[in-house]
Parts: sequence; structure tokens; C-alpha cells
Amino acid sequence: MGLVVTEEEPSYADMASLVVWCMAVGISYVSVYDHNGIFKRNNSRLMDEILKQQQELLGLDCSKYTVEFANQDKADQVLNCQSTLKVLSPEDGKADIVKAAQNFCQLVAQQQRTYTDLDVNVLDNLLSSTNGFPDPDLVLKFGPVDSTLGFLPWHIRLTEIVSLPSHLNISYEDFFSALHHYAACEQRWGK
Repeated sequence: MGLVVTEEEPSYADMASLVVWCMAVGISYVSVYDHNGIFKRNNSRLMDEILKQQQELLGLDCSKYTVEFANQDKADQVLNCQSTLKVLSPEDGKADIVKAAQNFCQLVAQQQRTYTDLDVNVLDNLLSSTNGFPDPDLVLKFGPVDSTLGFLPWHIRLTEIVSLPSHLNISYEDFFSALHHYAACEQRWGK
């Protein structure tokens, strides 16, 4: 699941609620993205809010729903996990594709690969922002902008995107309705 905020003022409390709801319904991988990188720069604040929301929303069942904060440069913030959270910013999207292309070109120049080796799997392996993280099946996009504003363009080629007006004061009913909408979708895989 991808949670994409296109609004100017992201809310830590509302995003934490969304993450905890994802955990409670059994979603294993959750990506949080805002186009200004606010959540990524302040990931410890987001983690604190998630832990607080877990206690408030899940109560005594909190121990069953732990989260791993999968940030490659913040290994000290990893907890035991059932759900994995990755906080992303624009540098993890197009810039990561450019870096992967440069790495592939270097491998070709060093004669470790040939240009005919490039395929979907090779590119997937070269992308570092989601290393070991599956492509999202569903993205919930919050805000008035009809764009994902750079959210992992390579990874969402087969993703269902559901737009919601705002993540601010979002209710569980709105979240559940979006999941229900996704469950009713017929995925044709480009056919």
C-alpha cells in the first residue's frame, strides 16, 4: 500500500492513523510519501506518532502489530515487525531511476554487462529506494492534485490508484471504503 500526500500541510497524527489501520487489516508493506519530503526528514516524529496511535487504537493488542521502519540510513529505528513501513520522498522516485541507469551504464562500460542485458528484472534490482520492497498494489492519493507528484514512477506501473480529498481528519470508514473500492477492481494487467 502506498500513502501519497499531495497536500501542502501533512498531518503526522492522521498519517499515523492510516499506517496503524493498514497494520490492523494485515497490510504487510506500507510506503508513505509526500512531495516535499517532510515525513522522511522527520521520520522519528512520524514513528513516535505511530507508536502513540498504536496504543490508542489497538490498546492491549498493540504487541501483535509492530512495525519496522525501513529507512536504509536509520537502522537504529527498526523494531520487531509484522508490517514494514518505508518513508519516501521525491529523491526516491525519478532520481533513483537515473541512478540505476547510470549504474547500469557503468557496468556496460566496465564490460560486466552488455546493453542487451537490460530488462525489467535488471532495472528492478538496480533500484535502491525499494530494495526488497514489493511494488504497491494500491496507492491512496490524498489531496486535490491529480498527480502522484513523483511517487516511484517505475513501481506503480501496475498499481491501482484511489484518490481521496484529504488525509486530514480521515475516518476509518473512508479508509475502509477505499479498500473496498480496490477489492472490487478488475485488474487487466494492460490488456
